[in-house]
Amino acid sequence: VRVSSLWPDSKRIIGMICMTNCPTLIVTVGLPARGKTYISKKLTRYLNWIGVPTREFNVGQYRREFVKIYKSFEFFRPDNEEGLKIRRQCASAALNDVREYLTEDGGQVAVFDATNTTRERRETILEFAEQNGFKVFFVESVCEDPDVIQENIVQVKLGSPDYTNCNTEEAVEDFMKRIKCYENSYETLDEVLDRDLSYIKIMDVGQRYLVNRVLDHIQSRIVYYLMNIHITPRSIYLCRHGESELNVKGRIGGDSGLTIRGKEFAKKLSHFIQEQNISDLKVWTSQMKRTIQTAEALNVPYEQWKVLNEIDAGVCEELMYEEIQKNYPLEFALRDQDKYRYRYPKGESYEDLVQRLEPVIMELERQENVLVICHQAVMRCLLAYFLDKTAEELPYLKCPLHTVLKLTPVAYGCKVESIGLNVDAVNTHRERPANVDVSRMSEEALLTVPSHQ
Repeated sequence: VRVSSLWPDSKRIIGMICMTNCPTLIVTVGLPARGKTYISKKLTRYLNWIGVPTREFNVGQYRREFVKIYKSFEFFRPDNEEGLKIRRQCASAALNDVREYLTEDGGQVAVFDATNTTRERRETILEFAEQNGFKVFFVESVCEDPDVIQENIVQVKLGSPDYTNCNTEEAVEDFMKRIKCYENSYETLDEVLDRDLSYIKIMDVGQRYLVNRVLDHIQSRIVYYLMNIHITPRSIYLCRHGESELNVKGRIGGDSGLTIRGKEFAKKLSHFIQEQNISDLKVWTSQMKRTIQTAEALNVPYEQWKVLNEIDAGVCEELMYEEIQKNYPLEFALRDQDKYRYRYPKGESYEDLVQRLEPVIMELERQENVLVICHQAVMRCLLAYFLDKTAEELPYLKCPLHTVLKLTPVAYGCKVESIGLNVDAVNTHRERPANVDVSRMSEEALLTVPSHQ
């Protein structure tokens, strides 16, 4: 990694002084089929997950809405005046939406996903940002590997609405010509000419990086994240520990061991993992008894992570929901009103848990095949990241005991398979009740509590 002037002494953006909390505009740069949209989508998902309101604006999408039927690469020829005019209008429309999102809709980061391959186009974007008080961070993806480019064309572009009624060979040929339309005018970010800009240049899908002028916390988070993601095919397996003694009693938290059924699940999990025949599988657990006992049955090396411990319920640890309602009715109602942000007295919130789990996400992005044996709240947070769920959806994601979720990253998202291992277990999922008012009756508060001993 080559890094130049990473920590400048001021928070200046070109031509104006900007406070650190002003919005950020991330601008992709690169030829078609270089993974710009993949990067844009992943980055948007990550920033939203850590609590930074982010939206992507894909100029290709604007063009598809404007020109309903795509005919051929001719549209992208540099001498096609009509095509050029339409593309400029689409970029302009996207930037108008960026302005609205960052100035009126409460957004903090906008990702402007387009080729932006000329210095002139980037200047226009910089002027736009300066007029609106936005910081700009460029993300350039440079790739010379023909195999990677070919793979990207087949995997992603051929699924594009542009090529709906087109056979594969024709589509690939047209798309290669489309790339050629950009090649002659492509001006890469230059170490000398662009030394005042903030950017990361990603070469050959992460073989090398060049980072220049990282101005603030958000930009450093973006750089750290982009330097950890990879596109190697792999699967991530998530499951909870086997059923625990406190699960059966309907008590939350604690550090109890497994029941007979929980131990049976651990054995079944061992068989399941062997059948998957995964090379170099990493296994991670929390430091709690129930996940460690589950992992022990696998007879493989595993790593304990303190950050994977279950959400800390503070004064409510080891209580049943009925006892929380009886002793802390106000707390119980407040949690139902905003389960994501509610923090248990002397404990944690889901929001705290997301912050705590960020290193796990970073490491999951770096690794290949991993099995994470964790807990209900922890699994919800990890799942929300991979499935792009909102803060409101996250605390109610269903993560039943004795079920393995297999996550396989695909082009722009994640494929999920749910595999039940056929060992009975108590249900620990409590839906949000209809009445969340602090003055509600106990019966209404306890309506959705799952049955237990």
